[in-house]
Amino acid sequence: MKIAQIAPLVESVPPSLYGGTERVVSWLTEELVRQGHDVTLFASGDSRTSGKLEAVIPRALRLQDISDCVPANTIMLDRLIARQREFDVLHFHVEFFHYPLFRNLAHRTVTTLHGRQDLPNLPALYRAFPNMPLVSISDHQRPCGADVNWRGTVHHGMPRDLFRLGSGKGGYLAFLGRICADKGILPAIEIARLAGMELKVAAKVDPADRNYFEQQVKPVLANSPHVDFIGEIDDSRKQQFLGEAKALLFPISWPEPFGLVMIESMACGTPVIAFRYGSVPEVTEDGVTGFVVDTVQEGAAAVSRLDRLSRPQIRARFEKRFSVEAMARGYVKIYEQLADMETVTLAAQ
Repeated sequence: MKIAQIAPLVESVPPSLYGGTERVVSWLTEELVRQGHDVTLFASGDSRTSGKLEAVIPRALRLQDISDCVPANTIMLDRLIARQREFDVLHFHVEFFHYPLFRNLAHRTVTTLHGRQDLPNLPALYRAFPNMPLVSISDHQRPCGADVNWRGTVHHGMPRDLFRLGSGKGGYLAFLGRICADKGILPAIEIARLAGMELKVAAKVDPADRNYFEQQVKPVLANSPHVDFIGEIDDSRKQQFLGEAKALLFPISWPEPFGLVMIESMACGTPVIAFRYGSVPEVTEDGVTGFVVDTVQEGAAAVSRLDRLSRPQIRARFEKRFSVEAMARGYVKIYEQLADMETVTLAAQ
């Protein structure tokens, strides 16, 4: 099939550091190419792909310190309209920005929703564009009561060889991601303290979260000798960071649509201790790949039960449920459904 993958322009594909959506788009693109599909990636010019790259802008917007994505996205959509006949399927990863221009081509598009969908202004959007085919990244992500043209749920998947089974012998707990209240850095610090464990924090501090970090997190760090704040790390450092950890702490307090860091940890055989929000119970199998808990106290108690879990079994569950092959199979099935819709549409004309 001839497939267009349309990525956000904030980060490169794959991202150099933090960037979940862009990382998933890269993995999917590379696997589709490996399977023999003709894939064109619409992304920033500093992206890397074995497919064909349509460089919309020279560099990722984040690296240019540009926060307004509208001008660059407008240019990208204009190029897509000009080239849309070249593709069997246009796969969007930019939420809903393209809906008005592509509503008449809806049967040849699919949009993966990577963000939260429980916001109060979204039902009106769904009602305005009821025919746009959408994909959720977890069943929990889907809003209740909304009339949405869901084509399926496809969990994120990673290359099997990106990470390997780790030993877990580092003797510490890990926190990986972004510093903000929703991601649970303060509960993670407290869980580690109650469990009597060292906590290593590899996390990015966005400008939008700088005040939160300075005013609420930094004072706690200053009084937490059990915490080692490393800062943002890239994929090359994640293997050691996650592989040697006793467990990953994921004490979120928001409706997480997926939680990529959970499967990164599982790929290393490292169990996850996570709060029961969003997709967590769907991604982390309680008592198998980690523990799903409700409080800081329960999280600390779960640390004492980690030896009951099998790291090779955690790795095996990752390979079965969250490999890039599994993700690509899910999307190809949806692409084929869209191709059948295209055939019916053309026959009716």
